[in-house]
Amino acid sequence: MKSHDSPTVSVERSEWRFAGAGAVLIVLLTVLVYLPAMRGGFLWDDTSLITGNRMIRTPGGLLRFWFTSEAPDYWPVTSTVWWLEWRCWGNHATGYHVVNILLHALNAVLLWVVLRRLKVPGAWLAGLVFAVHPVNVATVAWISEQKNTLSMFFYLVAILLYLRFDEEDRWRWYGLSLAAFLLALLSKTAVVMLPVVLLGCIWWMRGRVRRIDLLRSVPFFVLALGLGLVTIWLQLSRASGEHPFRTSDFLSRLAIAGWAPWFYLYKTLLPLHLTVIYPKWEIDPSQWISYVPGMIVIGSLTVFWWKRRSWGRPLFFGLGYFVVTLFPVLGFFDQHFHQYSWVADHWQYCAIVGVIALVAAVAEKVYSRMDLKYRGLTVMGGGALLLLLMATAWTRASVYQTDATLWQDNVAKNPQAWVAYDSLGLALRQLGRVPEAMEQYEQALRIKPDYADAHNNLGVALVQMRRVPEAIGHYEQALQIKSDYVGAYNNLGVALLLLGRVADATGQFEQALQLQPDYAEAHYNLGLAKVRQGRLEEAIAQWKQAVRFQGDYAEAYYNLGLASEQTRKNREAIGYYDQALRVRPNYVEAQNNLAWLLATLTSADGGDPVRAVTLARRTCELTGNQVALYVDTLAIAEAAAGRFDDAIREAKKAIGLAGAAGQQQLAGEIQTRLELYRNRRAYRPSADETGSRDP
Repeated sequence: MKSHDSPTVSVERSEWRFAGAGAVLIVLLTVLVYLPAMRGGFLWDDTSLITGNRMIRTPGGLLRFWFTSEAPDYWPVTSTVWWLEWRCWGNHATGYHVVNILLHALNAVLLWVVLRRLKVPGAWLAGLVFAVHPVNVATVAWISEQKNTLSMFFYLVAILLYLRFDEEDRWRWYGLSLAAFLLALLSKTAVVMLPVVLLGCIWWMRGRVRRIDLLRSVPFFVLALGLGLVTIWLQLSRASGEHPFRTSDFLSRLAIAGWAPWFYLYKTLLPLHLTVIYPKWEIDPSQWISYVPGMIVIGSLTVFWWKRRSWGRPLFFGLGYFVVTLFPVLGFFDQHFHQYSWVADHWQYCAIVGVIALVAAVAEKVYSRMDLKYRGLTVMGGGALLLLLMATAWTRASVYQTDATLWQDNVAKNPQAWVAYDSLGLALRQLGRVPEAMEQYEQALRIKPDYADAHNNLGVALVQMRRVPEAIGHYEQALQIKSDYVGAYNNLGVALLLLGRVADATGQFEQALQLQPDYAEAHYNLGLAKVRQGRLEEAIAQWKQAVRFQGDYAEAYYNLGLASEQTRKNREAIGYYDQALRVRPNYVEAQNNLAWLLATLTSADGGDPVRAVTLARRTCELTGNQVALYVDTLAIAEAAAGRFDDAIREAKKAIGLAGAAGQQQLAGEIQTRLELYRNRRAYRPSADETGSRDP
């Protein structure tokens, strides 16, 4: 007998199919919009927080994220995710971008589910608009802002679980909600306003907040307060160090807090001229008009509350949510970014939901009451607006390709953004466009003469242009502005070393290490200074410190190899060269020196002629067979392996290259060995011939 599903089961299956299709569509459109971002690289602080963060790269860093304050801020969940991603993607940005985009798509789906449970009209539309809104590009296309997408995920999960607890009165959902909120805070503490949001959701669902609801919210407030204070303490503890903060009185902050919501509302409704660093407003707290925007915000919310039993209810809920979730970034609390601007697109990632949901709900209500003959045109118009949002987001995501494209866009939209000029200079210098980079640093200094970073970066560029005395002047200015600038001390030391002022350079490196004992580059450079002073053992100690603090410091391993050769510790030298090649497989100098050692040492001392041939051939391939020294090493390796015909061929080639380059002494040495190969005699250099082949 054929069975038939009941009508209830069929309806449920239909609803699940609709939900699945809706979720898939949101994810697909999100991925489509952010395809340009997937081709993007690491931007601005991505390097310091992720790729250049030694805690990310070392196994022990994971525990340090959780149990120390060494990280720039206390985001142990986000840092753990980055730690895991580093082991999957390493220095390849695409993997990080894909994870962040998928997290954002998942957040859009979760937002739809939350709004649907709250019975907000237009919930799916709100989720879709959130997914493709151009303002959110600042979070999704910027890898470092994965802390936003990750915290938002746990934030939405916490709301869903709490609503389920409120509906079913099962305490396990309450416990899970509290745990999700903790994970959200440990991803980024910007979600501290969740307890207020939960009470707002209860009010929206029931029309009132009971005493029991207030009591249930207490643990959430305790978590928010505790981790919020940790964040404030970390910000303040770094205020006198690397990160300066603004100083302004309470009235100035109050005035700024009134202007900020209007800026964010404007960018939500009309997302044009988006950029990273917006112009910094100059607000005079002595003028009464400075407080008018804030008074309008408070007055509007008051009117909406007064009319909460009718048309004011959705406005109070949506815009109230918007203002409440913006509270941590309205200007009351010091933040490093405030030295550049009072506002930033990525700061409204959670807050933007309130405005989007309100607009989507209004659109749904209007559409449902519209005459049927106008609905088709309305759908077409809405579709056109959605496509416009997607196109704008696509274009904005394309800007987040490289530091150069990002900061060129910024200086075009905000010509007074001194940090944008400095960052553009860094990007151009990395592309080898040093004179153009110097122009950007100089422009940054014209706008902000006391910008220490620009002085330091200009100094680096001047050194590259061999204008070392000028560079020293800028390093000294940077240190006058910021006396604990460890990077400037190190760079000043390098410049002094280039001028032969070894003792002065040593003092600068030691000052840098006094301020930051784990500064690997300063240890490395101090080692170079010690060599110039003839103190090789002290140099070795410094280079060992460098690789201790930075396990992938290829140059330090290479110099340790050279030093080990000079002290006749050939096995140690082989190990150090191997380490250098592990970090940088195409390090030709290390390959050449290692090939030389393996070819000239006996097997008892670690020699390996066959491997020497492989390394030497690889070195010659990397240099196009155009460097006499490297071709000579290959000839020696071939002879050590008993391949004298090959050795003779390579030796002749090396003699020709050395003669053309005017290296007559090298050509003579190779000629002597060539005669030995022709006599088919195995060649092994004497002890004084072995050692470094550093060009």
